[in-house]
Amino acid sequence: MFRFLFDRDTWQEVIDSFSKNKLRSILTMVGVWWGILLLIGLLGSARGLENAFNRLFGDFATNSVFFMGNVTNKPFKGFQEGRRIQLTIPDIKKVEENVEGIEFVVPRNMNPAMVTKDFLSGTFNIFGDYPLLDRVQKKKLIHGRFINQNDIDDHKKVAVISESIYKQLFEKDEIAIGAYIQINKINYTVIGLYDPGDANFGPSEDIHIPFTTFQRMYNQGDKIGFMMITGNPEFDIVQIQKDAELMLKNLNDVHPKDDRAFRSFNLGKEFAKFTGFLKGMQFLTWFVGIATLIAGVFAIGNILLITVKERTKEIGVRRALGATPFEIKRQIVVEAVFLTLVAGIFGIITGGWILIALDAKFGQGDEATLVNASVSIGVVFISLIILVVLGTLIGLIPAFKATSVKPIEALREE
Repeated sequence: MFRFLFDRDTWQEVIDSFSKNKLRSILTMVGVWWGILLLIGLLGSARGLENAFNRLFGDFATNSVFFMGNVTNKPFKGFQEGRRIQLTIPDIKKVEENVEGIEFVVPRNMNPAMVTKDFLSGTFNIFGDYPLLDRVQKKKLIHGRFINQNDIDDHKKVAVISESIYKQLFEKDEIAIGAYIQINKINYTVIGLYDPGDANFGPSEDIHIPFTTFQRMYNQGDKIGFMMITGNPEFDIVQIQKDAELMLKNLNDVHPKDDRAFRSFNLGKEFAKFTGFLKGMQFLTWFVGIATLIAGVFAIGNILLITVKERTKEIGVRRALGATPFEIKRQIVVEAVFLTLVAGIFGIITGGWILIALDAKFGQGDEATLVNASVSIGVVFISLIILVVLGTLIGLIPAFKATSVKPIEALREE
């Protein structure tokens, strides 16, 4: 059935037709070239942006919401407005037990403190944390380990420091693990050194110590600074936020409509907005790219109609010599598909060069805007299939035009 594709005469005729109208053929191919270039370039850029975002939050539980106590703005149950709400450990347990869809609830405390080592010092944020934090906000450890349960149970004076703090307090190439630093004039043993990465909420110069040690150091009792709640993937993090806030209001005698008693930040909601933007960008890219391709392919169809008009006498001769209408149509369609594919392949190659240039310009280093801006082989194949289908369909228009003229009338054309 496709034996004619391997026939030398078929391609000789295609090349002859192209060579007779080089400039016109090239100009008509520009539309298809631009369409596929636009499609590849925008899809690759969207992928690079998505990769950069995933690298930024890759080790962070994005389906998370943060809560901290604030000041009430409504009186309730005998309490006046303006009362400061303090979250506690019992609040954590109640929320975890009664709110559906929660995976983890992580209590945290934070205070700035003077940290010294030998003659070097600086003021850094000290976080009191549980080992669970490493599961919802994975630390990229360079050396050592994170806090474990023994540290919590024994109230150990150990610390995990960021790479930035190491550079400020330690000499170059000095071993940090096992060394002592002073936090508020109390000695702590460094057990871990980590790279804070890009997903930092607040200062990146942080020190983590066991939660129980923090409670003792600052005499916090059951008080906590804030809590981080992560939801199971199948549950809506926005609904979890609403349920958790209502539970906290009930536990702390806060008016149900008080919108200031607790401050919260829903990372999952913000993450969903960004992923929705990426999906919209990809849809728009496909729409614009395919629309441009269709416009370019129509241009090829129009040129082929002109070419068919110019070749009327030639077609008449071929018909008179025994060529069937199907053979005439087939030849015109092959020419349309050939022009479309050549333009499309050049567009894919050019788009690939552009993505390589974007990666070299914006995809290098830790603060890269686009990470591995590229398109998959599947996208390339889909693009080629679209080109073949569009080229075939648009080629049928001049093909039917070519066979609509009777041979005797075609031979009369001058």
